[in-house]
Amino acid sequence: MTKAYPSNLTWEQWELIVELFPSAKPGGRPRTIAMYAVVNAILYVLCEGCTWRGLPGDFPSWSTVYGYFRSWRIDGTWIKIHDQLYQWVRVSDGREPSPSEAAVDSQSVKTATMISVDVGYDAGKKIHGRKRHLSVDMLGLVLRVLVTAASVPERTGAKAVLQRVHDMENHVKRLHTIWMDGGYRGAEFRRWVMNLFQWIVEIVLRPLEKKGFLVLPKRWVVERTFGWLNWCRRLSKDYERLPETSETFIYIAMIRIMVKRLV
Repeated sequence: MTKAYPSNLTWEQWELIVELFPSAKPGGRPRTIAMYAVVNAILYVLCEGCTWRGLPGDFPSWSTVYGYFRSWRIDGTWIKIHDQLYQWVRVSDGREPSPSEAAVDSQSVKTATMISVDVGYDAGKKIHGRKRHLSVDMLGLVLRVLVTAASVPERTGAKAVLQRVHDMENHVKRLHTIWMDGGYRGAEFRRWVMNLFQWIVEIVLRPLEKKGFLVLPKRWVVERTFGWLNWCRRLSKDYERLPETSETFIYIAMIRIMVKRLV
């Protein structure tokens, strides 16, 4: 039995998602590890920002926890759970399961010293690291995320993340408008989105006469989501060797948020 860490799911929250995780594989020794403890250990790493080897001793062994984290990333379990919770949260909020509008923006973050794969320099933000391209609905819930080197241009990253959104198929069948900031301006990009997906790109510009902090219509929801992610210390900068691992931790952060909304 592990301690009651703040990152732990309650039993009610766990019961909501337990059936979404894969069952034990047939054959071999019966599973003896409690999946509840494994998931709480993964959430501990996410929220507290520790290394896998730094997990407290009352969790299962770090290698076991990391093994489940990695296998569920590779087989798509995390995204499957995320997408199911996404629809449940929208319905519980009185919305249609599929959004009609979405917002896209990017966030450049520094990488840890030992990270060298897919790392670049964002000259605009003056950050050496990676860039998170995020697509969210008007509730601020993540649709799809893409992590690239920080040197990847906004429109290039947006094309890739919008393709991932389009691949969600029935989850976004009502989607028709994408809200973006001035960094995505350009007739070629707007035509590309319209021709491939039949979505309208709307650019929301900051008024030139305004100074300081300003809440911009439609665009602010994605900024709020970036703020939510900052509550997870593992996401304070990019510590992951692979961009795919960074993406997975963002989906897990949203899973935790959505479970709390439902229970």
